[in-house]
Amino acid sequence: MVRAGLTAERVTTAGAELADEVGFEQVTMARVARRLGVKDASLYAHVRNLQDLRGRIALLAADEKTLRIAEATAGRAGKDALLAFADAWRAYAHRHPGRYAATQTPIEIDPELAARAAGPRRAVELTYGMLRGYGLTEPDLTDAVRLLRSTFHGFVALEAAGGFAHERTPQESWDRSLDALHTLLEHWPSAREGGSA
Repeated sequence: MVRAGLTAERVTTAGAELADEVGFEQVTMARVARRLGVKDASLYAHVRNLQDLRGRIALLAADEKTLRIAEATAGRAGKDALLAFADAWRAYAHRHPGRYAATQTPIEIDPELAARAAGPRRAVELTYGMLRGYGLTEPDLTDAVRLLRSTFHGFVALEAAGGFAHERTPQESWDRSLDALHTLLEHWPSAREGGSA
């Protein structure tokens, strides 16, 4: 018997909570069903399959992460915006490791579901908007977006894996890395036609 009030949103939230506890790749329909106190078959009235559930978790996480970044960067520009953006990104990854992993995992998401999700679009707008504050235009904007994403994700992934065992704290390195990124963005080498020299 399906528990009263079971919806796609409740199933997704249960999956997201489970992802934070056991890891995104360890989320299964059976585990989510047990968490909700229902039979596995009950979930299929709300999500099509595990792939659909994982896509929904990724969209939920993207919405949450983007909201936190938007709140952190509101009214800020330049280095203040960069620091707030980066710190919000890292804080979300720390608090919600499974959900964060969902945002970094290639997943085939139902196009109709994706079209209704504001998080991924808003994330792109926020990132490009922040970088335009440094006077960047295309193709430099896209290259800078990729650099930031690589830096932020690389740092938090290594940190989560215990990759920073040196006596210098990860926070000290994070702060210096952001200082260096700010300096780089202020002095970004413009792309030249046919590639950089």
